[in-house]
Amino acid sequence: MTVLRRALPADAESLARLARESFDAAFGHLYPPADLAHFHTHERSAGKYAGALADPATRVAVVEEDGELIAYALIVMGGHFVERPAPQPQRPVLLSQLYCAGVATGRGLGVALLDWTLAEAQGWNADAIQLSVYSGNHGAQRFYQRHGFAHVADIHFWVGQTCDDEFLYERRLK
Repeated sequence: MTVLRRALPADAESLARLARESFDAAFGHLYPPADLAHFHTHERSAGKYAGALADPATRVAVVEEDGELIAYALIVMGGHFVERPAPQPQRPVLLSQLYCAGVATGRGLGVALLDWTLAEAQGWNADAIQLSVYSGNHGAQRFYQRHGFAHVADIHFWVGQTCDDEFLYERRLK
């Protein structure tokens, strides 16, 4: 049985594992091992997710199947990218992470998590959702474009000492 639900504090370790595995599957080949290890230690640890789950501005949804987490989305109410050219949204939501395990790709879970993100943002009275997409991830770019997001700026994303070119995407809600 597949269930989409809010993440619980007890999910922090499983969430961190899914985050690391999903990131590695999609992007691990792009980075030197030391940079990837640094990134996982500082950005994809169980402690980092425990902190996010305790933060009232952060919300995390997970998709669970047969007791295993297979997808998740992490959003931050009021989170935004300072690199976005004016005018900045007044009440943005940052879609910080949306990942699916390889076995879960193509099953509509990304759409379900994006729908959850949209509902959370609208319930918070947000005026925009922002996210970043790796410049070489054309599939994700098409996915977000199909769902009303537009490329509004070029930004950077650091993994250890490696700087990626990224695209800032935004969907206006009002």
